[in-house]
Amino acid sequence: MLNDLAISAQGLTRYFGDRVVVDQLDLGVPRGSVTGLLGLNGAGKTTTLRMLMGLLTPTRGQSQLLGKDSQQLTAEDRARIGYTVEGHFLYSWMTVRQSEKFQRETFPRWNNAMFESTVRRFGIDPGQKIRVLSRGQRAGVSLALTLAAEPELLILDDPALGLDPVSRAALNETLLDFCNEGMRTVLLSSHLLDDIERVVDRVLVMVHGRLVVNTTIDDFRNRISSWSLEVPPASRAIQAIPGLVFAKQRGGRTIVTVADSDAETEAAMMRIGADSLERLPITFGEAVIAYLSQSRASDSFFANTGA
Repeated sequence: MLNDLAISAQGLTRYFGDRVVVDQLDLGVPRGSVTGLLGLNGAGKTTTLRMLMGLLTPTRGQSQLLGKDSQQLTAEDRARIGYTVEGHFLYSWMTVRQSEKFQRETFPRWNNAMFESTVRRFGIDPGQKIRVLSRGQRAGVSLALTLAAEPELLILDDPALGLDPVSRAALNETLLDFCNEGMRTVLLSSHLLDDIERVVDRVLVMVHGRLVVNTTIDDFRNRISSWSLEVPPASRAIQAIPGLVFAKQRGGRTIVTVADSDAETEAAMMRIGADSLERLPITFGEAVIAYLSQSRASDSFFANTGA
């Protein structure tokens, strides 16, 4: 089974002082998949990625990339892994072409066509200095340098943060092209739910350092439903609904998001005093936000009822 996984983790845990940031994380990312890692700021996403990359030692647990222990990755192992972080660190005094030459000399494989097509997609002149590029163009250079090394596994930590819509579109198109070339695996952390939905086939959701969703995007969509109920706005009985993810008030009704609803779910909603039930359409983004909102008391319906 492990041979079918590009990324795996068992009980991965990290404390900073007495604060747990990643809590008993078990994870398996299949080879050839494009997986989105979602969560609020502080949920533990970046800490998880740094432990997976062997850049941070876990307090407990272990992880593997491409079948190798994350804490014992060799230079040869790392040459098979592309990793970009928020901020897109580059040497500002270099030109784009000089950055390419510098990077190319450190990798055994180099796909010049991939580099050239990526910088063109971002509208970048290779003769320009890095310091004069826009944030989106710097992201394009960083991605081009990473992909040209032909990694088997690509780990991206919020690469689209702060990018304009044109640069975001270029990033998404580049990732899709990259994934179409053989059995490439991508783990992408992002806050941009529309972009995630466009490019991934699996989704992970972290809340308070724990993984609360780990499935295919189609399975996630199929298992989440939204309902509109007529119930007393301060009814604590709402918490007894099986599979309840989140509840909020909208006008004079209560909107609940539920996982794996069935006949018993509907019966439970009727038992708490719902005079009528209405199933509502729910988007991928709304479903993700429901999971994330349960971790913010100020946004929670239950925190505001006073009941």
